[in-house]
Amino acid sequence: MIRVVIIGSGNVAQHLIKAFAKNNIVEIVQAFSRNKENLTNHIYSSKITTDLNGLIDADLYIISVSDNAIAEVSHQLNLENKLVVHTSGSIAMTDLNDKNRKGVFYPLQTFSKSKEVNFNEIPICLETENNEDYKLLETVAKSISDKVFNINSNQRKALHVSAVFVNNFVNHLYKIGNNICNENDIPFEILQPLILETANKVSLLSPNEAQTGPAKRNDSQTINSHLQFLTDENQKEIYKMLTKSIIDNGKKL
Repeated sequence: MIRVVIIGSGNVAQHLIKAFAKNNIVEIVQAFSRNKENLTNHIYSSKITTDLNGLIDADLYIISVSDNAIAEVSHQLNLENKLVVHTSGSIAMTDLNDKNRKGVFYPLQTFSKSKEVNFNEIPICLETENNEDYKLLETVAKSISDKVFNINSNQRKALHVSAVFVNNFVNHLYKIGNNICNENDIPFEILQPLILETANKVSLLSPNEAQTGPAKRNDSQTINSHLQFLTDENQKEIYKMLTKSIIDNGKKL
C-alpha cells in the first residue's frame, strides 16, 4: 500500500482521510493537527501527531492547510527528498520548499465538514516535477476519484478563478435571491427547482446556449421594472452589472 501522511485538519483534510479510508491502495499512516480533537472522529488517535518534527516515513505527504500557511508549513517539515504536495487551487507548486520533491493534489470541489461528498465524482488536478512522482500521485488520486487531470500551476489558477465565479459568486447570488424572498414573505424553496434545472442544463449545453432571461432578450421594459422594484442599492448595482455583461456578450456573438 502507498503510505500517506495528511498535514492539516480542516475540511479538505477531513474529507481526504474519510475517502482514503475506504480503499486498499492508500493507507493514511499519520495525520498532523495542532489540535488533536479536530481529527479524533476520523482517524485513530494513535495516528495523530501534534508535532511536525514527529512525522513518520511515508511515500507521500499531503499539506492541506490554509493557502497562506502552505509555504511556512513546507519549510517547517523535517524531511528531505520526499514527495510533498499541497491541495490548494491558487498556490503555485514552486511555493513549496526546495528540500523536497514537489507536487499538487487539488480536489476541485467545495467542502463543508457537515456535508458528505462522493469523491468518485470530484475532479482531482495533479502536478509534479517529474513523471515518476506523477505516476504515484495519479495512483493515489485514482484510488478515490474517477476524474483525474494533469493540470499545471497556471491552468490551476485559471480553474480556481473560474470556480470562484461559478461557485462562490453564484452562491452569493442565491443569498441575494433568498433575501429578496424573505423580504416579501416568499419561501425560497420555490426557486430550488429552477436552481437545479439551471445547474443541470450546463451539463448538456454550453453556458452561452443555456443563457435565458430579460438581459439575453434585451428586454428593457422588464429590466427597468426590476430595477424600480429593487430598493437595495447594492442589489441594483449587481443587477445592472450582470445585465450589462450578458447584453455585451450577446453583441460579441
